[in-house]
Amino acid sequence: MEQLPKFIADKGKILQAAGIEQGPAEIEIIFCFLLEVDRLHLHLYGPTLINDNVLEKFDLILTRRKNREPLQYILEEAWFYGRRFFVSPAVMIPTPETELLCESAIRFLRKEAFESPRLLDVGVGSGVISVTMAAEVPSASLLSLDISADAIAVAQRNAETHSVLDRIVFRESDMLQGLDLSEKFELILSNPPYISDEEYQSLPPEVLADPKIALTSGEQGMDAIIELLRSAPAHLAPGGRIMFEIGYNQAEPVMDATAGMKEYSSIVVLKDLNDIDRLVILTCSE
Repeated sequence: MEQLPKFIADKGKILQAAGIEQGPAEIEIIFCFLLEVDRLHLHLYGPTLINDNVLEKFDLILTRRKNREPLQYILEEAWFYGRRFFVSPAVMIPTPETELLCESAIRFLRKEAFESPRLLDVGVGSGVISVTMAAEVPSASLLSLDISADAIAVAQRNAETHSVLDRIVFRESDMLQGLDLSEKFELILSNPPYISDEEYQSLPPEVLADPKIALTSGEQGMDAIIELLRSAPAHLAPGGRIMFEIGYNQAEPVMDATAGMKEYSSIVVLKDLNDIDRLVILTCSE
């Protein structure tokens, strides 16, 4: 293949015609995956590496992708916080916004210098939060909950891949219902479902491919968040924090919900890189 840039551009237009704006970039990702090279090596050596076998696999992937099947599910991988994770339709594809949650959690734990911090991950999904926290904070141990046994299996696989399985306990549980009152944590983390029933109807096909249970949470998208607000304080150790993601329009409803709760002494809302309210950090009254 002598004209790789033209081939990438032409195939990218096929994806763009299907409604995928970053078509050429995704073509590069597919080839990097098939050839097991980075982007630089793709353009330097790709023409000599791409053969009929590679092109056959490429065509199969392209067909699936132009039908708006998420590329992460097709390749069975997603990148998060600099690590590669296995993903399947049993779990929600991780998003860059969730990295803000991990960054804030890591910063908090390093500042407080807990000797052996105990963390709770509510709704573990693919395990990106739990695995990242275990990898970045070697002194931490985690309990990771999810209502889906299939999701837990994916998270366990990722924990094993990144050599942190020995510090994460996985438990099947609907929100915090599977916890004993004696279980306390320095940090409770969650990326709960927060999309309203109405918003769900207008999501792009790639997002609709995610498990619906990981996306929607009642008419206002607040059911899981309200449950977390009510249940989490009983499981927070002195000096601990609760951190969770929210939707773009949920900062005010969350503040309203906590205003009448004596369990909370402070609330902070952080914006993501798009200047959208994304992360709530709560301190409980001791």
